[in-house]
Amino acid sequence: MATKPPEGDPVQDAPRVAGPQRAAAGLPAIGHTLRMAHQQMGVRRTALTLLGVNQKDGFDCPGCAWPEPEHRHRAEFCENGAKAVAEEATLRRVTPEFFAAHPVADLAGRSGYWLGQQGRLTHPMYLPEGGTHYEPVTWERAFDIVGEELAALGSPDEAVFYTSGRTSNEAAFLYQLFAREFGTNNLPDCSNMCHESSGSALSETLGVGKGSVLLEDLYQADLIIVAGQNPGTNHPRMLTALEKAKANGARIVSVNPLPEAGLERFKNPQTARGLATGTALTDLFLQIRIGGDQALFRLLNKLILDTPGAVDETFVREHTHGYAEFAAAARAADWDDTLTATGLTRGDIEECLRMVLASERVIVCWAMGLTQHKHSVPMIREIVNFLLLRGNIGRPGAGVCPVRGHSNVQGDRTMGIFERPAPAFLDALEEEFGFAPPREHGYDVVRAIRALRDGHAKVFFAMGGNFVSASPDTEVTEAAMRRARLTVHVSTKLNRSHTVTGARALILPTLGRTERDVQAAGEQFVTVEDSMGMVHASRGRLEPASAHLLSEPAIVCRLARRVLGERSTVPWGEFERDYAVVRDRIARVIPGFEDFNARVARPGGFALPHAPRDERRFPTATGKANFTAAPVEYPELPEGRLLLQTLRSHDQYNTTIYGLDDRYRGIRNGRRVVLVNPGDARELRLADGAYVDLVGEWKDGVERRAPGFRVVHYPTARGCAAAYYPETNVLVPLDATADTSNTPASKSVVVRLEQSATD
Repeated sequence: MATKPPEGDPVQDAPRVAGPQRAAAGLPAIGHTLRMAHQQMGVRRTALTLLGVNQKDGFDCPGCAWPEPEHRHRAEFCENGAKAVAEEATLRRVTPEFFAAHPVADLAGRSGYWLGQQGRLTHPMYLPEGGTHYEPVTWERAFDIVGEELAALGSPDEAVFYTSGRTSNEAAFLYQLFAREFGTNNLPDCSNMCHESSGSALSETLGVGKGSVLLEDLYQADLIIVAGQNPGTNHPRMLTALEKAKANGARIVSVNPLPEAGLERFKNPQTARGLATGTALTDLFLQIRIGGDQALFRLLNKLILDTPGAVDETFVREHTHGYAEFAAAARAADWDDTLTATGLTRGDIEECLRMVLASERVIVCWAMGLTQHKHSVPMIREIVNFLLLRGNIGRPGAGVCPVRGHSNVQGDRTMGIFERPAPAFLDALEEEFGFAPPREHGYDVVRAIRALRDGHAKVFFAMGGNFVSASPDTEVTEAAMRRARLTVHVSTKLNRSHTVTGARALILPTLGRTERDVQAAGEQFVTVEDSMGMVHASRGRLEPASAHLLSEPAIVCRLARRVLGERSTVPWGEFERDYAVVRDRIARVIPGFEDFNARVARPGGFALPHAPRDERRFPTATGKANFTAAPVEYPELPEGRLLLQTLRSHDQYNTTIYGLDDRYRGIRNGRRVVLVNPGDARELRLADGAYVDLVGEWKDGVERRAPGFRVVHYPTARGCAAAYYPETNVLVPLDATADTSNTPASKSVVVRLEQSATD
């Protein structure tokens, strides 16, 4: 059964609005999943594909990085995971004939939703300098074009090699190996835009830039605090874990500017009871003002210090450093300042404290609601302080749990996709492969955009992702990309980045997770690392969407042979032939991957070591877990302005738009909406249904405008507003970034709302 994409680009700025829902999943999720899967794949392909998602002998979901339980349901996927699979396994195709019918200028005027709905790319495509249409090109010629442009650079550092989270461990290891043998550490990745603040804070305080909990720890916790996260949309299978934790006696505190249906009640579609009544998840909802989380945890820390017997003094004495300085700063926390910063009541915070003190084992989970502020790094360090005080690191049922978004975004970093690599990693590469890797730090995402803008970078190569739509300051980013000599995107589907090109451009189509990968040594599998440091195999089942596709490892290996030629010391041909050979080399370079091939062959894979969790050993500069004492910060809001956070709709994963509904928030058939508290709307004289322009205000004085948004009266925190990205990325200044991590501050944008000219 062939399926057809939508013919017209649907209107997205005339939504229908109802009240938000109070429960997630249930029968509506099942119906929506099956409907979208059938539209993209047909009945037989839907069954064949979805029954293989997240199974031990199947393929890893290309959506989020939530880990799989040891005992798995036959339908071990969520609604949004099914959407991600359906979009990849779709029967729709984007052929050379499509590109002949659509000039780049036409594609540039289409919405991201329309572009994504056209289907899978089937051929390598090339846009020549001065050309108006992409045209088919052979793989050999495509690699020649990249080789020509790289050879013409004045320095390897004029090239940027970007990576998206969906790239496998094998492909990521090969990609960074190629970039470093070429001569640069310019390896920005999507971590720079999401959880870089987590890695920075955790590396400094605990010595490991990853979470310290496993899935089993959630089941053993007494208290789980979920801050700045909406698992019902962004990590729906987490709801099943929270449901199990509740059944085992855990209590849950939700800290968020918006109420989210998934954290109110979860109707588990895999059980009869779940479908009938569901489980109330949140015991205490703290509706915090955007960016007030550091102030909240600082005051909780003061109150813990002031409670006799509350501090785990043995743990603090034996395993931590910097306690006295931290304690002095925490004891100076002020109630009035905290209530201003958080928008909470004294009763809210005191109830949270009672729950903390009654709990021996505490986990704090968070996502981008905490990582994308100017003060994100000290905010997360304050959470670490909170956990250290009561010994909640290195104890079963306790620890830090940053919930990474994209499948294998954490694995890519483990494999060396990082612009600031550790000297020990470079030493291991040099010893294993016999070349001297560059030592100077490279560009992260923000610095890469500046380099392209200023002419210091001339070639941009993306392994997956949708860089233009994911990046901040849309107009600046697009202008920077257009200054490049060559832009290259390894992709499965069409997206906005393919329409914002350098002087020349290539689209290189690749296999998806769902597809069989057959190389000279036979059928291959790849591996991924989930958000909790578990590594496991992924094997595609479907025949490739086109005979002209190459796998990501094959693309990297062939590109490396073309660009590096005889000077390379790396056996690229062997690596393309058999990925097991790649894994043998990974095992010799990266600690924790010893005997990689044998261990990943076991069903379910294996856990990477984590010294703080496994041994209460902290590989920091001090040799201990570090308390910190940064000043408390929170965004200041001028009168008549609102603090805007960017967020996803329920029919969205990162920049991929599956549909135009946000079912849980009561918004259908539209995306250009701004959610405003009714009290704020009255003060600003904004009627529900009015149309406004969102105008960003920042210290550079540049006006950034997102026009034509429908006002939706919504129960957000006072002074706060929310709207979907990528439509609002235009409002995020390139230079508005988190201290230390340089992550774009997309969750705290000061805006004024002006009546739209179209209203």
